[in-house]
Amino acid sequence: MLMKLARLSLWNRRGTVLMTWLSLTISIALLLGIDHLRTEAKSSFTSTVSGTDLIVGARSGQLNLLLYSVFRIGNATANISWPSYERIIKHPQIAWSIPLSLGDSHRGYRVMGTTGDYFQYYRYANSQLLNFAAGQPFNGVFETVLGAEVASKLGYRLGEQIELSHGVGAVSFSQHKDKPFTVVGILARTGTPVDQTVHVSLQAIEAIHLDWQQGAPIPGRQLSAEQTLNQDLTPKSITAFMLGLKSRMATFTVQRQINEFKQEPLTAILPGVALAELWQMLGMVENLLLLISLLVLLAALVGMITTLLASMKERQREMAILRAAGAHPWYLFVLVQLEVLLITLMSMISAAALLWLGLYLLQDTLAAEFGLFIRLNIISMATLYWAGAVILLAAFLAAIPGILAYRKAVADGLTVRL
Repeated sequence: MLMKLARLSLWNRRGTVLMTWLSLTISIALLLGIDHLRTEAKSSFTSTVSGTDLIVGARSGQLNLLLYSVFRIGNATANISWPSYERIIKHPQIAWSIPLSLGDSHRGYRVMGTTGDYFQYYRYANSQLLNFAAGQPFNGVFETVLGAEVASKLGYRLGEQIELSHGVGAVSFSQHKDKPFTVVGILARTGTPVDQTVHVSLQAIEAIHLDWQQGAPIPGRQLSAEQTLNQDLTPKSITAFMLGLKSRMATFTVQRQINEFKQEPLTAILPGVALAELWQMLGMVENLLLLISLLVLLAALVGMITTLLASMKERQREMAILRAAGAHPWYLFVLVQLEVLLITLMSMISAAALLWLGLYLLQDTLAAEFGLFIRLNIISMATLYWAGAVILLAAFLAAIPGILAYRKAVADGLTVRL
């Protein structure tokens, strides 16, 4: 009976209730959406590189090594000699390796030298392999594979030729114009730093620097692209390399052995741990977003209660009829609480539906453009906790108009007795 009366009361004020419902729906969807995106963004971020057990570079901090090897930000403190790399990858526990050589650029995008194993073993997100939107991996020395953003922003297609620049600046006056590269592949979009990378072979990095010394061409020694192909293009050094192990149980053993490598000072890091540490440094931003959504929700709830308070005078006749019919003052208090509960529950259901629909429509775009691999399953323990908190907060705020209705009913009862 009481629930039916609450529904009829809300229907009688459907115009005001509709606006309150819309406001609450958007606020709750914002809160749940930010919390879900925060969790999924952390998961996507920490899996920017997936399936790699160790990343090895010159002795430095793990964040610095992570930034330049995975995100192409900053520079290495030193390079790793090629003999040291060859010796390490002969370790019986190492299944595969991906050497990385950085230092050049193309119109502001980093150039990375590597091998064909990069396209075979490098994984991102939930162990997804790199796919080609067009073309194939490089085979020749002067062939290049472009990341999706590089090809899109610069308008490159298969078969076009590009020139690399020495250094990593957006504008460079030291260019390898005499050794152009042909675009033979364009990678599918990943939403990771791979999209912003120009990939070439390690031999290509060596070839374009044969007639260079200390960042400048050697006077009187200019080799053409054809001439470099007859030279020894074995790399002298690389910037870093990634390792995949045969057994995860051996990770810490191999890491310690690399960190204690006698020939040169090296650092081996666990990419997942380093990514988690980097994410913690960004934690203040996600907490700020969560705080903003909480304030928006609180404002919507306060607006709902304010609307109820404003309508109390209009409902004096309704309350008087209920009292005349024998309703106890507590009956009116519970009635107001039920109305608030119904509005809140309806808003939560519609907010969940709105959030799911939004994620369903934007899932592919978020993955391709921002590297956010968002699951559609928005129901979790955190969601249930938030739902419980919203209901408790709504009930607490609804106590204000409920108490006013109760006190008015008691006062009217006393007046009748007098």
